[in-house]
Amino acid sequence: MAQATERLQRYLDDELGECRDEDVERRLDELSTLEAGLGTAQAAAELDVLSALSNETRYTLVRVLVAAQEELCVCELNAVVDVTESGLSHALSSLVDAGLVESWKDGRWKKYRATNRAVALVTVLEGSVTTDE
Repeated sequence: MAQATERLQRYLDDELGECRDEDVERRLDELSTLEAGLGTAQAAAELDVLSALSNETRYTLVRVLVAAQEELCVCELNAVVDVTESGLSHALSSLVDAGLVESWKDGRWKKYRATNRAVALVTVLEGSVTTDE
């Protein structure tokens, strides 16, 4: 922490021309307020969602469900990804737990649909990432 405070003091010296201890304390208070505003529970929930998308199989499933704009049967999703039935079940369960996918039984078939959260995340990613092809 002392090293971080020293770096902050050097930064403030550069920004302000000269830096006093009060300047460092004020900035540390401002930064603490920003950090407290993040909320650890909110950050943990957001990390759970991002973690669910951090696997190629799960991300592919979400992208397919978002692109489909309709419900898909588990058998249709199984044809899209090259994983075992158990791997598919685990991936879909993780996506449901993260609130990215909804599931329900329709007779003997299990159906899945992307949630609004999934649509929003995929839309943001598509708009912010470019490929050089």
